[in-house]
Amino acid sequence: MSNILRYKIFLPPLLLLLIAVFTSFINLPAFLDVTTKINNWILNTFDWLFSLGAFVMVVTCILVFISPLGSMKLGGSDAKPLLSTWRWGSITICTTTAAGMLFWATAEPLYHLYAPPASMNLAAGSPEAAEFALSTMYMHWSFTPFAIYAIPALSFALAYYNLSSRFSISAALQPILGKRFSGSVGGTVDSISMFALVAGMASSLGTGALVLSSGIAKVTGWANSATLLGLVIALIVVCFVASSVSGLHKGIARLSSVNTFIFIIIALTALFFGPTKTIIANGGNAIVDYASEFVTRSFSLQLAEGDNWAKSWTVFYWANWLAWAPIVALFLGKIARGHTVRAFLLVNLIVPATFSLLWMAIFSGMILELDLSSNGAYFAILNESGPGAVIYGLLEQLPAPMLLICLFIFIAFLAYVTAADSNTEAISSLCIESDTEQEEKAQKVKSHLKILWGSIIALVAWFMTAFSGIDGIKMMSNLGGLPALFVVIAMNASLLVWIAKSYQSNSRTVSTSKATNPST
Repeated sequence: MSNILRYKIFLPPLLLLLIAVFTSFINLPAFLDVTTKINNWILNTFDWLFSLGAFVMVVTCILVFISPLGSMKLGGSDAKPLLSTWRWGSITICTTTAAGMLFWATAEPLYHLYAPPASMNLAAGSPEAAEFALSTMYMHWSFTPFAIYAIPALSFALAYYNLSSRFSISAALQPILGKRFSGSVGGTVDSISMFALVAGMASSLGTGALVLSSGIAKVTGWANSATLLGLVIALIVVCFVASSVSGLHKGIARLSSVNTFIFIIIALTALFFGPTKTIIANGGNAIVDYASEFVTRSFSLQLAEGDNWAKSWTVFYWANWLAWAPIVALFLGKIARGHTVRAFLLVNLIVPATFSLLWMAIFSGMILELDLSSNGAYFAILNESGPGAVIYGLLEQLPAPMLLICLFIFIAFLAYVTAADSNTEAISSLCIESDTEQEEKAQKVKSHLKILWGSIIALVAWFMTAFSGIDGIKMMSNLGGLPALFVVIAMNASLLVWIAKSYQSNSRTVSTSKATNPST
């Protein structure tokens, strides 16, 4: 195993994660105090860079789409697609957004409704604050975050398939650093990215398990205890490890197809049996506000100096998405073989962003309308029972509420299994030398790594949520956003090099064509 496993990549994140958990267990308040101060320093010092970087990534996606690079096929002209378009799109939706949007679609807008930016002079709980809340959901959950994922994923896919490079995050930096130097920094880049993602997965799994356990307790009447929480986490991990070990097509693809289908059913039910006209009207007004204020909001220009709302929400979100981006890029890039760059952007940017916009329009719009018409009843649920309880309150307003709640618990479970499945696949692949000739042994090691990482993530998630609280490990995940920001900015620069070369290649092709056909 010693000649297959990349110990420099594998050991540092593992040790750092265990040290963080141990330290938080010994003295959680001190641990949170230190990590909070570091996190605040990052947001205060680099908030402008997070905002600028995220905006540039959106612009870069547009430039790639309209450039000659858009017609290039990942893997070469003869490459065959790994997945059908439906399964490809389903995987993208379920592994990038589903787990988060299921819960925050109803909880986050209530925070914005009752605590809008002070400098905007919006009355808490007013219709104006509601419109701001809905357009903010579009900002936080559509094109910008998916551009943050699409840029590194495409940069990696081009390097991996079209430059025949190694399976490594740093491989995407080859166009700007050269093959030799990008390889020499690869260990550091990969190790940092792995720590950020593993901590983030533990955080996400713990948070989701809390909501799932409360949902199960609501349906069954069982006590919402640490034991139930542990059983939920164990079941999720057993399923995603089994799915991941079974292989890409059998595991992730099947789960994603089922999950996406149920997503659509629940969304349509909420749209047609909820306040349909209000959802459409308010959603339309908010999309106009989002589009017209996109640049202003991207740089928080609508806020007065000293208003820290953007740091607490928008910049905080970009840091969190960036912490996941490098590792997620490995998975999204790997499954894109055989498709053009333009198709890649359609499936990894346009499709999930549009899906998320529609989901937010329905569920965020509906919860805002329900809360305004009930004098803050759902905001009271949020404060009393936490963000996970709000969605159940909404579902109780629809026909067959118990069936919908059970379906929601089921798709939430599948969403976490699918997301964890894809990320465990990427993590395990990153820990193994990609150029090894011992393919059979490498696959066996990868399977063992999936089980190992799955077990560690489960233990951390259960330990933190049941005994120490989830805040510590959440903070560790967000701290990964800063180094990831520089990694993703470098990957964005690599894409700009690809764009420039595509125009040069296109120019030479046109010149050659004119030389061989003087009549043109």
